[in-house]
Amino acid sequence: MFISVFDIFKIGIGPSSSHTMGPMVAAGRFLQDLREAGLAPAGAPARIQVSLHGSLAFTGKGHASDRAICLGLAGHDPATIDPDCVAAEMERLARDCRLEIDGIGTVAFDPAQDLVFDYGPPLAGHANGMIFRALDASGTVVAEDTLYSIGGGFVVSAEELAAQDDLMTQTQEAGAPYPFGSAKEMLKMGADSGLSIADMKRANEIARAPKGVDVDLDAELDRIWDAMNACLQRGLSGEGELPGGLKVKRRARAIHEKLLGEAGKNRPFQHTVMDWLGVYAMAVNEENAAGGTLVTAPTNGAAGVVPAVVRYYLDHCPDGCREGIRTFLLVAAAIGGIIKANASISGAEVGCQGEVGSASAMAAAGLCAALGGSNEQVENAAEIALEHHLGMTCDPIGGLVQVPCIERNALGAVKAVTAASLALRGDGSHFVPLDSCIETMRQTGLDMTDKYKETSKGGLAVNVVEC
Repeated sequence: MFISVFDIFKIGIGPSSSHTMGPMVAAGRFLQDLREAGLAPAGAPARIQVSLHGSLAFTGKGHASDRAICLGLAGHDPATIDPDCVAAEMERLARDCRLEIDGIGTVAFDPAQDLVFDYGPPLAGHANGMIFRALDASGTVVAEDTLYSIGGGFVVSAEELAAQDDLMTQTQEAGAPYPFGSAKEMLKMGADSGLSIADMKRANEIARAPKGVDVDLDAELDRIWDAMNACLQRGLSGEGELPGGLKVKRRARAIHEKLLGEAGKNRPFQHTVMDWLGVYAMAVNEENAAGGTLVTAPTNGAAGVVPAVVRYYLDHCPDGCREGIRTFLLVAAAIGGIIKANASISGAEVGCQGEVGSASAMAAAGLCAALGGSNEQVENAAEIALEHHLGMTCDPIGGLVQVPCIERNALGAVKAVTAASLALRGDGSHFVPLDSCIETMRQTGLDMTDKYKETSKGGLAVNVVEC
């Protein structure tokens, strides 16, 4: 299973990669399956119905999963949709209760009736399950898809999910020149080849590009960073309350303005650099909470950590440059791919250790590499960051990706820089291997009760309300 840098870093719409981007992608996939089914006129779909299960049901409204399903069925893609058109599209669908589907025609779909949040037991395959059904004029089901949103915008069928599980212990990047599926393999291949992690990941990306396609990898990496930075800049200029009813106010702009005002003062606090890290991360995640366009890193809920640390590298580290950012992103993606292949990046599977924890490990590794760290120091940086997120629950208040998610990204960024710094102070040797830490995260996720895995049935999600 090859996990590309473009799988880890995907441009899409907020507030959630698994609950917004994934369902939108799943809806589009269902429409494509309908087209390919070639249903006869007598069995042509007259109505579409969708049910959301598990975590998608319990926090789907707060994560805008219902909106995502509607937009996906209306033909929109999370990577290209204009967030400013969403409200009008939802009003039209609520009014007309029908879809105009290319290659199929007019199909009835009433979001109030045909989109069901099923609060019963989750589907067997994954905590984020969806069932799409097409019915003919008599009400008979003529097509059905069960799909799972497994984190980071990835969507799979039950068959694909089973195949992925079978591949968990196999080489991640089979067919690539450096097919590392674990950190141990990555370090050995680096030692044998004399190449850095970034160089090996670059070679893998080029080798696995579609035949006949000339990919300008540097240009694509620059596009990813430009999208991240654009989201960050929008977040630094945003004001007002975030949607959803919690009345959470955007804070990034005010904090940023204070930091700019203090920049020229004598005797600044040395810890002010943490405020810069925090405001960068908060800006991204406030924009995510508002439903803006951003980049999964590796998920929307954890999307602020990597861009915050990249901006720290550019703005606060000597010699920060575009080439360093490319190295950063390649290495971060390599670490994210290893974590995804051997554990999970989904809060619905393993809690927030799989989201902010993974993002912090990716950012720590990327920063360490950009600052000239050895392969062993890079692996050490990732391990330190991930180790100190183990056991972190996913307990969003009100099912919204706001509290504690926004500040949690800020702290994940601070931990990433600390981890990179500690690793660079050492020689790369350390007690706990990254692979052992990843396996610990997987096992911890299995032991964690469902109420702490993006269902808003435990932790802060209930205690703050009760208080």
